[in-house]
Order: sequence, then structure tokens, then C-alpha cells
Amino acid sequence: MNRQKKIKKIVSYGIFISFALVASYIETLITIPLGIPGAKIGLANGVTIVMLCLVGWKEASILSIFRVVLAGILFGNLFAITYSLSGAILSLIFMIAFKKMKFNLVTVSIIGGVTHNLGQLVFAFFVVENGKVFLYFPILVLVGSIAGACIGILSSILVKRLNQLEIRENFV
Repeated sequence: MNRQKKIKKIVSYGIFISFALVASYIETLITIPLGIPGAKIGLANGVTIVMLCLVGWKEASILSIFRVVLAGILFGNLFAITYSLSGAILSLIFMIAFKKMKFNLVTVSIIGGVTHNLGQLVFAFFVVENGKVFLYFPILVLVGSIAGACIGILSSILVKRLNQLEIRENFV
């Protein structure tokens, strides 16, 4: 890979990570009154979905992990990073699988939202050693599905628009 392509690739990652961090910051400003600490709408996950569609699963995974760690450092703490990583990793696995099975982006996003919540609940279960944390799951499925559908619709629109810019060529 020549020097110019390497620079384009780094700049492209930087732009996507910046978008994801801005989305993460915006999420910190939005309060969801569910009585569940840390509930978010998943704006930053939209950037991951866009990258998954435009570039590929490896790049989307790198973006997601960098975003979680950087957002945790900037807007949270080490505990928030571990919770978010548990959700992000499970979410990525399922979104990649459903994308490969040719599901539409709305479905991929809903699956991502629900499995992100599940991953965090599983982590919480091991931290607090109490199965009652799973009592939150039904409401989190509902909220994750609604938020996931909204993020999926927005992501679909973005993917269509960004495909015209030939973003993929900056990562190859």
C-alpha cells in the first residue's frame, strides 16, 4: 500500500471515529427516563452500522472498540468502558452475522441494540452476582428495538448517500 493510500485510510478512520465520538457525546446529553442507569439510544452504533455496510466487518469492529474506549475515557470511566465493551462485542458479533445473512439494516440495527443490552446485562450479572438484573431485559428489548429501528432507518439513509462518495476506496 503506497503512502497516499495509508494516509487516506488513517484519515478515513479518524473521520468515522470522530463521528462516533460526537454521537457518543450527544448521547450523554440525552436522558432516557427508564430508571435503568446508562440507558442510551445508540446513536454511536449508527456509525458502526454505516461502517459495517460501507467498508466491512473488520473496520467496523476496530471503530466500535476504539469508540467505546475513547468515549469511556472522555465521558465515563473504566467501569463504563467494561460495560460498554461487553455490549459492543456481543452486538458486533450479531450485527456482522445478520448482515452476512443479508438482513436489511433496520433489522441489523435492532439486533445490535437488543444484543448490546443483553451483553451489558450478562456483564452486570457477573458483577453483582444476582439474576434479578435480567428483570430489566423485557423493557430493554422494547427500547432496544425501537431505538434500533430508528438508528437503522437513519443508517440506511446515510449508507445510500455515502455510497455515492465511494468511501470504500479509502480503506482498500
